[in-house]
Amino acid sequence: MDNLTIKLSIKMHGVRKSTNISCLRKINNYCILAARSLGLYGNEVGSIHRKNLTILCQLVCQNTTSFERVWTKQSNSPVIYEKGRIYFDNYRCCFISTGPQPTLLYELPKLHKSEKIEDALLCESPVGEMLPKPSDHKPAILTLTANNWLIRMSTRTAKIIEKVYLSSQLKFRYLTWDNTQETIVVKTTQNKVTAAARAAGNQHSVLLHLALFSVLPLTFVGMMGIDKKIFGSNVTDATVSQGLLIVTHSVGLVKLYSFQWIVEMFTTKHCILGQNCEWNNTTGIVGAAPFGIPCNIKITDCPPVLFEVACLESALQIGGYPWHYIITPNKQNQKGTYHISSLKDKKLAENGIQEMQYSSLETDWIYFHPDDSGRIMHIGPTQINMLQLIEKSEDKQRWQVLQAFTILSKKERKVENSVTVTAYGRVVKRQCSQLDDDQYETFKMVDYEDELELLTVLAVAPTDNEGNAHLDFYDNQTGTLIKSVPIKEPWDITYNHQLFFDRDTIIHTEQLANRTFCCHIYKMVQCPEDEDGNKD
Repeated sequence: MDNLTIKLSIKMHGVRKSTNISCLRKINNYCILAARSLGLYGNEVGSIHRKNLTILCQLVCQNTTSFERVWTKQSNSPVIYEKGRIYFDNYRCCFISTGPQPTLLYELPKLHKSEKIEDALLCESPVGEMLPKPSDHKPAILTLTANNWLIRMSTRTAKIIEKVYLSSQLKFRYLTWDNTQETIVVKTTQNKVTAAARAAGNQHSVLLHLALFSVLPLTFVGMMGIDKKIFGSNVTDATVSQGLLIVTHSVGLVKLYSFQWIVEMFTTKHCILGQNCEWNNTTGIVGAAPFGIPCNIKITDCPPVLFEVACLESALQIGGYPWHYIITPNKQNQKGTYHISSLKDKKLAENGIQEMQYSSLETDWIYFHPDDSGRIMHIGPTQINMLQLIEKSEDKQRWQVLQAFTILSKKERKVENSVTVTAYGRVVKRQCSQLDDDQYETFKMVDYEDELELLTVLAVAPTDNEGNAHLDFYDNQTGTLIKSVPIKEPWDITYNHQLFFDRDTIIHTEQLANRTFCCHIYKMVQCPEDEDGNKD
């Protein structure tokens, strides 16, 4: 996958107040169902769906609700989960996770190595828009194959709906969203100059190519090369996100440009998929083999820079309300220190330098909360700080970072005394102190279930025993612990794990010691209570 570390959060023009779980628990489910049957929730789009999710959330949060493992399947390749679908064998085999147990949706014949899927995105049709084809209104998966085909196929049957040939000269490898469900970016591998070519004087100035397509209907926007002669000889990577061309440099500099401005100024020819086109003395059909798509955006001068900042490892995040950005200063000794500044004038917010004190092999990380509230989550091995940007009363142009709440992990082991006395009275001091990893549960993953308004936190105890991990549900607004769900599989930290919570399902994918992969599915179940109110 693309290793560019820049993250741009979704545009937020205001702070949206989400539903408080503690308030939801006061609402009787019968009253919600009765009001829904009488049509008291109005005719606005999604009102019934939201009430259904309110009921589901209350069921999930009940003390009598638990999660049981109902299904396990191994694979020789990584397992991918995306919105209710579980993909095995590089998207060749698909299971749907809805229902009591996952069921097989489709299984394709084995493909040739040249047809291997390199990357994929799930594409869903917009609500309330009329699209040219009936097939555009159904969910589809966009895949990029090893032989440079961009294919749109049905998520239900895997039938190919549309395919576009990209190039016979370039190697496309990565597929990402520019604007989610609107525009995709197809990116090539970087051009590497061999020692022999360098000695012969052959210097390739173009680092990589970016091709953009609008989806539904699939429309070619344009393709451009990132030329070191234009953007600088120390360019290391580039992508397009949220309408911005983002270019990183080896000196830690990140520069943002307007992609729309580049398209308007440097597009040499408008090309339409499926139509004839003459390019470089060759005539062919755009998007058909072997012609592919032309590089029709020729950047001849460096575009105006909208924003630039130096940061460690090119890690820049933009979000919040009003717009702020998070970076680590471009010095190795500043690793673990995060600066929160205004995007407008680059002024550091009051209390905008965030550091977390801990002693662990794990590192902390920070990002803007995905619930569009403008809050910031700072996650350490044993502590989670929920931060919020507050306008200062005495200075309307300044903002301060305040702590909304904190989540702490549980202490599992007692700290051994670093000084002991032998039977002969000799004082012995320990040469090394214990890490937090040896004493506390550590946070491995933090996610947000947007439909149920829950924070999900995976905590792992400092043991290798079965059941050493559990998934905790927290109130998204207050940080109050609602319930804890044990994960039955031993959580071996030496191998990769991924865990998803989606409505009534927990999906755990793990890598095993023998280079195989495994997927475990947990489903919500109701545990009846006895007369004393205890779960059976």
